[in-house]
Amino acid sequence: MFKSILPKEYEFFTYFEKHIALTKQVSEQLLLLANEKIKLPECSKIIHSIENQADDITHQCTEKLHLTFITPIERTDIFLLIKRLDDLTDFIDSAVLRMNLYEIEDMRSETLEIAEVLSKSINLLESAIIGLRDIKHNQEKIKKHCEEVRELENEGDRIFQRAITRLFKEKDAINIIKWKEIFERFEKAVDRCESIANVIESVLIDNA
Repeated sequence: MFKSILPKEYEFFTYFEKHIALTKQVSEQLLLLANEKIKLPECSKIIHSIENQADDITHQCTEKLHLTFITPIERTDIFLLIKRLDDLTDFIDSAVLRMNLYEIEDMRSETLEIAEVLSKSINLLESAIIGLRDIKHNQEKIKKHCEEVRELENEGDRIFQRAITRLFKEKDAINIIKWKEIFERFEKAVDRCESIANVIESVLIDNA
């Protein structure tokens, strides 16, 4: 009762929004790379710089959480949401970093498919996260976005399975090892999109 009348700290929504905006920038760079509209070394440098900015926001949010008594949503959800967002940028950065490290010259077709799934998922997550500021009026829209992200995760799984199947039919062992590592990190990024959607749905349930 006492806690309900105290002022809540709403800055956490700003942290979420800033982070997903940076994640969106990362996905845009990945799309450019997959469409071969940017060179790999330049793309990797840009994405890594953005990922560092996202890390700073994650740190700021976590520090704020330690210092805040009353939060607008459950403390566990705040921590999980910012952590899952950070994981998402980390996995994309890691995949592109390895592409650059391995001096990948030709983009495989599945790279573009995965990049498109990630872009669509991240756009939906951005809309859902912005909607959290007014859960009461945005609940159905947020829920729909989360369901769409889950459908895209299933599509991502199909792309990954197809990519690995095609890859292992080839004879270049070194190339197989390189792309397997890259695809596995992209798969984890797609999985993180679903994890973020799950956390958002948990927030909806807690605030129903």
